[in-house]
Amino acid sequence: MGISRDSRHKRSATGARRDQYRKKRKFELGRQSANTKLGAKRIHLVRVRGGNFKRRALRLESGNFSWGSEGISRKTRLLTVIYNSSNNELVRTNTLVKGAVIQIDATPFRQWYESHYAIALGKKKAGAHAEEVEHAADNKSNSVQKKLAARAATAAVDPLLDDQFNAGRLYAVISSRPGQSGRSDGYILEGKELEFYLRKMKSKK
Repeated sequence: MGISRDSRHKRSATGARRDQYRKKRKFELGRQSANTKLGAKRIHLVRVRGGNFKRRALRLESGNFSWGSEGISRKTRLLTVIYNSSNNELVRTNTLVKGAVIQIDATPFRQWYESHYAIALGKKKAGAHAEEVEHAADNKSNSVQKKLAARAATAAVDPLLDDQFNAGRLYAVISSRPGQSGRSDGYILEGKELEFYLRKMKSKK
């Protein structure tokens, strides 16, 4: 039969059955969902209307994620799908779709934070690593040290986010459409939104 996006086969608002006055048309077609999984990058090009191309991601392993409160973005590894409001099956099968809550590798963000503020994050706050981060700033010029000190005075990380840096994994949401653009980009969860999803995840268990 094929997947069709027409509404001619449906009944009218009053319940009357509509006459079939034409066959299916190319512009009414639908395609199978991509069901993008975690794995080594595999993207298919799909030729669409107007000679354009969609990038159908079948497998992805990394994406570009932004840290809103700090105003930066970094490419990082995708680890696992944690929550999906539409379907639990998509969590079980690790399917990447827009709006899915996933876990990403925290390393690129921790490295940026430590070089930008000269402050250790998470469990690295105490011990040899913290001293290493602080002493790295000592080798800088006086003007750079002043800059770092000014930044450190305003540096603040959400406690919930700090716990995630401890574990080395951050919660993030995919905001791109992997089956259409071939990318899984998104943003790190923070503040009220993070609290909301943590409650949802707790109630699902």
